[in-house]
Amino acid sequence: MEIGVKKTVFSPKAIIHQKFANKACYTVEEVKEESAKNGCPGLAIPHKGPSLFRCRLELPEFTVVSDICRKKKDAEQSAADLALKKLGNNPADENPSEKDPCDALIDRIKYLFTDEFLSSLHPLSGHLRAALQRKGGLYGLIPASVIAACDTKTSNLCKLLNPEVESKPFLALSSIMRAIPRLSGSVVTSKGQLSIQKQNPYPTEIIESSDIQQSGSPENILVKAIQIPASLDETIQPVTLDISSSGYYLDVIAQKLGVTDASRVLLSRYDMMTIGKASSDTRLYFAASESLVMELLSDHGNVKDFHVGLLNARANYFCGQEIYGDAIMASVGYTWRSKELFHEDVSLQSYYRMLVSKIPSGNYKLSREAILAAELPSVFTTKTNWRGSFPREILCTFCRQHQLSEPIFSTTSIPLKASCKLPRSQKKLKVTEAAELATEYTNGESLNAGDGESVGLESSFRCTVKVFSKGKDLIIECSPKEIYKKQTDAIQSASLKVLSWLNAYFKDLGMPLEKLNCSAAALDISLSSENFLKEFALCQSLHNVQQSWCQGSKLPESKRTNMEYTLSGQDVCLPNIEGSYSGVCSSNGSLLCISYSVSLVTEGGHTKELIESKDEFEFEIGNGTVVSTLEGVVTQMSVGQCAHFNMNLPPQEFILAAVDDPARIRSLLSSEVCCLEYHVTLLRVTEPPEERMEQALFSPPLSKQRVEYAVQHIKKSSATTLVDFGCGSGSLLDSLLDYPTSLEKIVGADLSKKSLSRAAKILHAKLSAKSDTGIKSAILYDGSITEFDPQLCGFDIGTCLEVIEHMEEEQACLFGDIALSFFRPKVLIVSTPNYEYNVILQGSSPTTQEEDPEEKRQSQSCKFRNHDHKFEWTREQFNHWASGLAKRHHYSVEFSGVGGSGDVEPGFASQIAVFKQESLLDEDDLPTQENSSEHCKVIWEWNCDDRSVPSSTRN
Repeated sequence: MEIGVKKTVFSPKAIIHQKFANKACYTVEEVKEESAKNGCPGLAIPHKGPSLFRCRLELPEFTVVSDICRKKKDAEQSAADLALKKLGNNPADENPSEKDPCDALIDRIKYLFTDEFLSSLHPLSGHLRAALQRKGGLYGLIPASVIAACDTKTSNLCKLLNPEVESKPFLALSSIMRAIPRLSGSVVTSKGQLSIQKQNPYPTEIIESSDIQQSGSPENILVKAIQIPASLDETIQPVTLDISSSGYYLDVIAQKLGVTDASRVLLSRYDMMTIGKASSDTRLYFAASESLVMELLSDHGNVKDFHVGLLNARANYFCGQEIYGDAIMASVGYTWRSKELFHEDVSLQSYYRMLVSKIPSGNYKLSREAILAAELPSVFTTKTNWRGSFPREILCTFCRQHQLSEPIFSTTSIPLKASCKLPRSQKKLKVTEAAELATEYTNGESLNAGDGESVGLESSFRCTVKVFSKGKDLIIECSPKEIYKKQTDAIQSASLKVLSWLNAYFKDLGMPLEKLNCSAAALDISLSSENFLKEFALCQSLHNVQQSWCQGSKLPESKRTNMEYTLSGQDVCLPNIEGSYSGVCSSNGSLLCISYSVSLVTEGGHTKELIESKDEFEFEIGNGTVVSTLEGVVTQMSVGQCAHFNMNLPPQEFILAAVDDPARIRSLLSSEVCCLEYHVTLLRVTEPPEERMEQALFSPPLSKQRVEYAVQHIKKSSATTLVDFGCGSGSLLDSLLDYPTSLEKIVGADLSKKSLSRAAKILHAKLSAKSDTGIKSAILYDGSITEFDPQLCGFDIGTCLEVIEHMEEEQACLFGDIALSFFRPKVLIVSTPNYEYNVILQGSSPTTQEEDPEEKRQSQSCKFRNHDHKFEWTREQFNHWASGLAKRHHYSVEFSGVGGSGDVEPGFASQIAVFKQESLLDEDDLPTQENSSEHCKVIWEWNCDDRSVPSSTRN
């Protein structure tokens, strides 16, 4: 795949953001439209038409409403485009013209010093107005560096003339200073300075109309900033900029940097500085060396490359540009939003939050506002339970922060037939001893079926992620083997794999090359080691400096006890759990809500500083969403209980990013032996969905294994008709179509119209496309399976997989009697959860004879697998029900199951009974249903007479 270098083209929304930032408010609404087509011929359910969207964009001065679009993002772009046209700004003109860049640069600089531009709302015009308030010989002078940094068109033209300007901002000055002699009569430079001014004064009326006041409020503006020394041996220090209301803020920054005037102050770009709590107007300011100034002021003024002084690695790391000498990070300047000087404090905490955000886990921690509690999850489960920024978003942000190209996501749609016939190497059923079950988690693999085929896979997408450098060199390529039912899940999971590997690298920056490649391969990542190490060369020196604070720091002796946990080699005290046991505990997949506080405690407890706290914090248990120690503690707690424990310090950048006063905490860390003290209260537990809990232990999940079992049983029979009682979304019926069987008619019945609608669309698409299937007719019924209906009678095989537990127990018993006495299929397959297996699924431990009665009572309080289950039976209860049912209705019954082993306690995770007719009864001996009627309504019907046009739908 060849990647060409493209010119930067800004979308209308991006231009609006440049001009208005957070003052641009987008509100997208869905335009509801009914469709006569329901997407599935023969489906008798009203269907909503395609989703359409309209966007309302509110700007400070006016509001526009977009055209109706099919996608939300298109509606937003449409609104932004309308707004730009109303502003008299054509997006097509935002890019450099096709004329010679040198001529275009001269024209642009000439325009910037026109009367018209002075009164416009533009970041650079703010500097021009401020320059008219400078005193003496500085009146009207504007630093050339400001033009390059604050006017996007000028910057882009300089990059066209010299692409190295992207990483070396001082090279832009060369292009600008060389253009000035060709602007005679328009602008001039000041002798001995890198400054420019309008040759002829602005007319008085223009100055008055531009709201330029010679004297303002007597109060000065105090802006907090931070100074970043070039030497890594020196610490970051806070500084205060004391800006006169009638002065020029760059003069104040020049003074802080130790240079004579503002013309020697260089500015970084700000697009890489929008991290953490930092404003989008945060920049780095640094001084041009004397030799560089002399070179730029020389007659030729052509600076090809100029490395002078000590490279400021920390400043370089943040903005991706070469910065030499000390730098000041400040959020001050002029914007698109107002003619007034914008300013916002940048604190030490802001700096450390920006540093933390450069690490994948740090970015996630910041998105959760839980730096010392949250951790980047190890797996992507569902969008519903995910909290914080999504993996794809974090990966895109990470690439922007490290000056890489935007990651490329390539999704592949796996044909249904291919996804159902995966290679045998991918069909490993990972079901082992109970102790191993609690630690296994696999995704996307298939059951090793007896004939080498796999059934029932609904996943149909794979995603490959590629990360390139700005120069389009491939750095990382992640090609996961797993397939997913949803395209978004495939993208998020692939993104998370890349992030997990990057996170491991940042935790061990000195990782040997062999280990680096092996760890990448384990996550299906291929790595260009040379390109990777080149792009992340600065990380090792910077993050190692931060982490060195904590090297050798151990838990105070007074806090040590018998250690139960180990977290990356750090000591952790046994938790002290308080409060009575409520019986409501967490299990894998549960959504927990806790309140917590984290304090920095010195040895002996003489000093205790609160660092971080949250009244409510939600996270999913079992996928590494919080630091492992915290997760280990809360899994021992029940709702209402409290716990406190101590653990070693993480790298100091995380602590300093969490506190309001890093300077004081930094002093405390350097002078005392400290540890972190956690106080946690478990507020509530939301039970995990059944399928999620099963996915955490089995591959494929139990739902797929149940379908596999039924399919293999059906294939061995010579049945021609099948009815699926409680068919849901038709997963079993769908799977049957992938195999040659003797079936000619398939029927499904369910109470959920939504599920039946999905089933109809899936079945119709597959039946219409497949010409080699032996199916002649298919019907879906909307109706109860506990009520007699002659339409469901007389089938060769009936199935009822994980359905009865969703009924009341007496209804389940009623279904059994009706099924075998009136529906009377020759074979009936029924599956239901084995309640005894829940101790494994929910992460509990079986009780023993030696436990005291109270502990035994607590451990036995297992919950049902799904909040919708009305009951769950033990093996004894299930066997009693099935045996009695078979005896009453002249059926034999065999017991089996899936998940686990029937010969090992506590048996199969899902227990199955197969009922078979012992003998055919005479018609006179069959029970009859008086006044029987067809209460089941046909929702969808298909027959083979015309594969392109379904049969008419019955009403």
